[in-house]
Amino acid sequence: PRVGQVLKSLILLALPLLQMGFPGQTTALLCLSLILLLWSQAPGVQGQEFQFGPCRVEGVVLQELWEAFWAMKDIVQAKDNITSVRLLRKEVVQNVSGAESCYLIHALLKFYLNTVFKNYLDKAADSRIRKSFSTLANNFFVIVSKLQPSKENEMLSISESARRRFLLFQRAFKQLDIQAAQTKAFGEVDILLTWMEKFYQF
Repeated sequence: PRVGQVLKSLILLALPLLQMGFPGQTTALLCLSLILLLWSQAPGVQGQEFQFGPCRVEGVVLQELWEAFWAMKDIVQAKDNITSVRLLRKEVVQNVSGAESCYLIHALLKFYLNTVFKNYLDKAADSRIRKSFSTLANNFFVIVSKLQPSKENEMLSISESARRRFLLFQRAFKQLDIQAAQTKAFGEVDILLTWMEKFYQF
């Protein structure tokens, strides 16, 4: 994203040269051609998408999600006093097939939005984490809104397998006090992002 911003600035600087006569105009055109070529190759400008099996999600920058979490990681995880429990354990997120991933990420992010983020809103009043909280919540909403898991019968076994994984997470969540569970789930966003990263393509 930063590379794209720099190249945008260079374009704005080069545009006035187009109003000049020769050789300024030729120089400006050459500069713009080079800038646009570099921009098309720059990381973060094109080709970033989540590919959860058959489900594609464009328009979400994974780095922004990581930066949002890192900005509040210490504050959030310091409130988690139950270190013996993990919600997103390996049985939930390890060895997930591409086909399963679309169902699982849809279920997990809907749960985070409806049960974790929605009820964590009061804690996000802390000005140190408000912006980061909003970034995560907004991007999770975008991903969920763009996911379209198949409902066809031949996908039933795959969706059931993903559902069993989600239920392991949900049961572990419900075994804790609600506030403790919300805090732990929020603190495990790094585990969630690490898993999601496997399905991110440039």
